[in-house]
Amino acid sequence: MMRNNRSQMQKRDDLKEKMLDLRRVTRVVAGGKRFRFRATLVVGDEKGKLGIGLGKGLDVQAAIEKAKNNARKNMMKIELKDRTISHEVEAKFSAAHVIIKPAVKGHGLKAGGAVRVVLALAGIKDATAKCLGRTPNKLTNALATMRALSQLKQL
Repeated sequence: MMRNNRSQMQKRDDLKEKMLDLRRVTRVVAGGKRFRFRATLVVGDEKGKLGIGLGKGLDVQAAIEKAKNNARKNMMKIELKDRTISHEVEAKFSAAHVIIKPAVKGHGLKAGGAVRVVLALAGIKDATAKCLGRTPNKLTNALATMRALSQLKQL
């Protein structure tokens, strides 16, 4: 029983995480303003497992911890073809519009911002991506990337 628990802990530890966004959000109440923190975190094992989490808390550390737990709950598995994806995918989420194309080995990851972070933590090393939407919002761009990756067909 104890060994199984230890192997599960080791599986969790091989996940890498990257802070995508940290914001102070405000709620206006009768007495003034209430401040909280919102953390957006991307978690992946660089072998095809990937998750994005959002967490809010009264302090930064609480928000990060909640985002980490949320990301681990919302993990998905994608099939990688060598170091890239199998075919071109395109997705839209809210105002974000993302297109991801496969590339030959050695091409590198040509993507910017949130899309680059998501693809890197998924384990995609050779691909080209472009944000076609006008939004600079990292969260919506990351969620559009996740939606695009979920459209990959199994080979």
